[in-house]
Amino acid sequence: MRFDAAVLRAYESPFAVEEVILNDGPLDGEILVRIAGCGLCRTDLAVRRSAGRSPLPAVLGHEGAGVVVETGGPHTGLSAGDHVVLSFDSCGHCRTCMGAAPAYCDSFAALNLFGGRRENAARFTDAARRELAPRWFGQSSFAQYAMVTARNAVRVDPSLPVELLGPLGCGFLTGAGAVFNSFGAGPGDTLAVLGTGAVGLAAVMAATAAGAVTVAVDRHPERLALAERLGAIPLHAASHGLSDRIQQLTDGGAQYALDTTGSADLINDGLRALRPTGHLGLVARIHTALPLQPGALDRGRTISHICEGDAIPGLLVPRLTSLWQAGRFPFDQLIRTYPLADINEAEHDCEAGRVVKPVLIP
Repeated sequence: MRFDAAVLRAYESPFAVEEVILNDGPLDGEILVRIAGCGLCRTDLAVRRSAGRSPLPAVLGHEGAGVVVETGGPHTGLSAGDHVVLSFDSCGHCRTCMGAAPAYCDSFAALNLFGGRRENAARFTDAARRELAPRWFGQSSFAQYAMVTARNAVRVDPSLPVELLGPLGCGFLTGAGAVFNSFGAGPGDTLAVLGTGAVGLAAVMAATAAGAVTVAVDRHPERLALAERLGAIPLHAASHGLSDRIQQLTDGGAQYALDTTGSADLINDGLRALRPTGHLGLVARIHTALPLQPGALDRGRTISHICEGDAIPGLLVPRLTSLWQAGRFPFDQLIRTYPLADINEAEHDCEAGRVVKPVLIP
């Protein structure tokens, strides 16, 4: 079958919407999905800075949602017409997958970031029959259709606006999962969120839904205003004595902190703002050595990396849609839609901070 997709051919080039070819239908365990919408995530854009490790040309996109068109047999657990949210890929049989931690799959980097599944990779080509890189995050959903491992897909209520649901499979899943799963935050707990992009604001919404007190830190006043509307106490990142201010606002220190920025200074501020035995989670990739200031890890404080919100997508995505239906996780307020043809405008707006979560509509 032939359909349109946004192809990235070189790390410094713009995306080009062009015709691509899928030469075979779904194999056992796969599903073909007609994409209704796909979020654009900073992880997609990080391919440009991957130093050649993410192969090109490729169709990126890993926050897809849509409708199942065809399945590769009865073992997928899905049927044509099902509405699905697509999430990250995992092998399903390594020790961590078997231990209900698919975000830490032994093959996570290979499957999602650096090549994708190699089985029958040649069936996905451009119009000139030149091979495209295997599926990005098991999806390659900057396209009208995506061939997906059924393990990646989560069935959702067909009454939901499926074109807006894709970011629940990664960005919003990561922020909310950090609060619900990694921290287990509940009523009366205190949380500092450093950086109020899509992941940070998802954490704010989840913390508000959980009854936690949240301080949101950012340098953009408009993002702080949005965080405040979502239930957080806003605090400018340039505030004098930032860690002391967070401690004052959280009655002696936050129990949890989530850094989405990768800034060494903010990470140290976040650590110092914790109460004894507090936990700081990192979601942004750290590209340089991380110097920890003296005393930052004193008094039982811990720091860890959190991948995909420690989530099992099949459990967390339905929880988030139920919270949205109850008016307690208004993720739609963070979304601006763009036609797939305007993907380069969406990228520019995302990089410039003019939009929290772009969603591309094929």
